[in-house]
Amino acid sequence: MKIISWNVNGIRAVEKKGFVDWLLRSDADVVCVQETKAHPSQLSQAVLAPGSGEDSRFAAPGKDAVSPVAVADGAAVFRSYWSSAKKAGYSGTAIYSRREPDAIELLGDPAYDDEGRVIAAYFGKLVVVSAYFPNSQGPGLRLGYKLGFCDAMFAYLNARVADGYDVVLCGDYNIAHKPIDLANPKANEGNAGYLPEERAWMDFFTANGYADVFRAQHPEPALYTWWSYRFHAREKNIGWRIDYTCVNDALVPAVSSTRILADVPGSDHCPVEITVDA
Repeated sequence: MKIISWNVNGIRAVEKKGFVDWLLRSDADVVCVQETKAHPSQLSQAVLAPGSGEDSRFAAPGKDAVSPVAVADGAAVFRSYWSSAKKAGYSGTAIYSRREPDAIELLGDPAYDDEGRVIAAYFGKLVVVSAYFPNSQGPGLRLGYKLGFCDAMFAYLNARVADGYDVVLCGDYNIAHKPIDLANPKANEGNAGYLPEERAWMDFFTANGYADVFRAQHPEPALYTWWSYRFHAREKNIGWRIDYTCVNDALVPAVSSTRILADVPGSDHCPVEITVDA
């Protein structure tokens, strides 16, 4: 299964930059997106059911803005599932899948589901999670909320693994783990995304049952997934690696490849890819 994850920084904005064409060309089985900044009722048919014809249908969302919504008919190449924030134009996650998942669920905690932070899809014994970790903001204004989310995510994954599932946690973690993961580590030691508490959580996470398989496969420096829009940072490759595809330790042998798709434009983030033999 090929899985791609991408913080699109606004699904409506990235649609205008060729998102649907990219998606249909991607050869991915599952695409996780973050920071959608929209409710399904605000989106075009092309985004809701990519590859469908004029006669395709989609399920209208209910009153609960955070409920996942399956969108597509049998003619669509992808089905889409959405978790939107109650606050308009903010946060939000989604999953596109070429086949219908066995189940879809949210994190199960209103503190984070109300911001559309997580949506997960079950495929047999594999759970694919699209997660948008909170930004701790400066100077750590939401650090407590961020660390609470991290702990809730860890507990959620542990529960899935305890039930016999493997997991792939895709998304924008908003954390650069180690100095190799950003271009200017010394200058950013007090900044959101590189705070000691955030990095310590990544240390804990990757020492207690979960693996950053990309870094294991690609130990070289200057591999980033986010660049500021300022100062031509992307052209100069002055970036951060804050988007990950981590898996539970038992799944590591099944991961055949991981990649950063740095040449894909449209957002301040680029997509990341993982292929799992599952």
